[in-house]
Amino acid sequence: MYDITKKQRQIAKKIGVHIFPSDKPKYKIDVYDNEGVYYCSIGDISYNDYFLYLKNNGKAYADNRRRLYLIRHKDELLSIGSRGWFSAKLLWDYK
Repeated sequence: MYDITKKQRQIAKKIGVHIFPSDKPKYKIDVYDNEGVYYCSIGDISYNDYFLYLKNNGKAYADNRRRLYLIRHKDELLSIGSRGWFSAKLLWDYK
């Protein structure tokens, strides 16, 4: 099961959603709207994300991995409210 960090919970609150560890074995996080209605699941459990890199490899390495992720997924960042946008915000601390 994926451990959601305090920072991820702060980000979720800021963008107006609630997050929980996913009950689907393939995903990291389930995203719900403010009324508790399920929206989507994000983050493949078999891949690392910014917060895991930060914890295991340090800030410099995590920042570089985030930069590369955002380059690869730049088109998804334009679709506010999409699964890709939620992933960038909640898993990669996209500002």
